[in-house]
Amino acid sequence: MFSPEGPTLRELAVQALSSVERGYDLLAPKFDHTPFRTPDSVLDAVAAALTPLGPYDDGLDLCCGTGAGLNVLAPLCRRSVTGVDFSAGMLDVARRRTPPGEGPRVSWVRADARALPFAHAFDLVVSFGASGHFLPRELPGLFGEVHRALRPGGRFAFPVVAPPRPAEPAYWMLLGFDAVMRVRNALWRPPFVMYYRAFRLADVRRELERAGFAVELHALPAFGHRRDGSPRVRMVVARRPS
Repeated sequence: MFSPEGPTLRELAVQALSSVERGYDLLAPKFDHTPFRTPDSVLDAVAAALTPLGPYDDGLDLCCGTGAGLNVLAPLCRRSVTGVDFSAGMLDVARRRTPPGEGPRVSWVRADARALPFAHAFDLVVSFGASGHFLPRELPGLFGEVHRALRPGGRFAFPVVAPPRPAEPAYWMLLGFDAVMRVRNALWRPPFVMYYRAFRLADVRRELERAGFAVELHALPAFGHRRDGSPRVRMVVARRPS
């Protein structure tokens, strides 16, 4: 799962026994060499799907990590791109990896996604790989913050992978991971919130609509379909009404 440049087992154990913020501070220098970094294939597919929905002036990468979302936002946004994350370590890596030509219009902000320091500032908000860090009860507040950060007519977009079925090994792997995390959080403080099965599409859509968004689902055809014909990967697009 990890390249030779990735974290060691000992480093992962230390990170897993830290808080989410501290864990990502420690992981940041090697994060891009782990499976946790969103693959370029997903970033490219989301960028392609968002292009005809534009144009966009200003974009925000929510929970930006080491800045992979810049690959999506930079070609789409005509004026500025902002990355926000609560891990100082991740932001340090993102700053160092900002392409020289993009520097003047790119900014990196340390903040909690549940308390964003923005209002009516963006036409497009994207997020990649951060959903497992929010408990279901936190979604109303999170989506409310994104709604406030968007201008009227702005969009909040993120990919969602179809959950594996019980007959698939991945189902049991994710179930086991979540079970281990729940035991860890019951026995150890501070908690490390990372649950792969807590971000359910039906619940997400309901909470987005409650926050005032109009929600659309876009299939990402590059990833094909399951046996029942449903897409393997969708892009959720939540629009703040004009």
